[in-house]
Amino acid sequence: MALLKASGIFKAYGNLEVLKGIELIVEKGQILSVVGASGAGKSTLLHILGTLDKPDSGQLLIHGKETSRMNSSQLARFRNQEIGFVFQFHNLLPEFTALENVMMPAFLGAQNGRNVEEDAFALLKKLGVGARADHKPSELSGGEQQRVAVARSLINKPAIVFADEPSGNLDSKNAKELHELFFQLREDMDQTFVIVTHNEALAEMADRKIEIEDGKII
Repeated sequence: MALLKASGIFKAYGNLEVLKGIELIVEKGQILSVVGASGAGKSTLLHILGTLDKPDSGQLLIHGKETSRMNSSQLARFRNQEIGFVFQFHNLLPEFTALENVMMPAFLGAQNGRNVEEDAFALLKKLGVGARADHKPSELSGGEQQRVAVARSLINKPAIVFADEPSGNLDSKNAKELHELFFQLREDMDQTFVIVTHNEALAEMADRKIEIEDGKII
């Protein structure tokens, strides 16, 4: 079943055409890798698919809902409930513990506090960092921080998770463990991932790999 369908996606910044008619379907439970040279349009595409940016033209359907028809508050609610994000820089809030960071998107979605705490701790435990729940980001290793960021992306049980160079800041051992984690989450939770990466090993592990060149899928 198509979970995400993008049709005729164009995006330009001034005179610079970044995306030139992207057509893409992502199936539920699929891990899709997106590769290409720097400046090819990978991150722009990810931001548009994740509704962080809007295309100049084209249609984006996620879970059968057309995002272009939503106003900003509807889109923010949809993004919070249906979409998870993992970035190269984990973007954890330094003044909060790992557990509190994971809970944050659920609180933004006005969910029940007690259940959220239980769910957040269960995710940290599942991702191998349960013992670090009460530690702040500065007390965690790079690999642990990124696992916390992955847990945060999953707290609202999103339909799809977008990851932008998730292992770009990790050493080879932690990168390998993070990549294996994505596949374990797919097996355990039927989670769908779209991952922009320069890591060839991760790109090849994916169910499907697409390459972007000059704003087009080749």
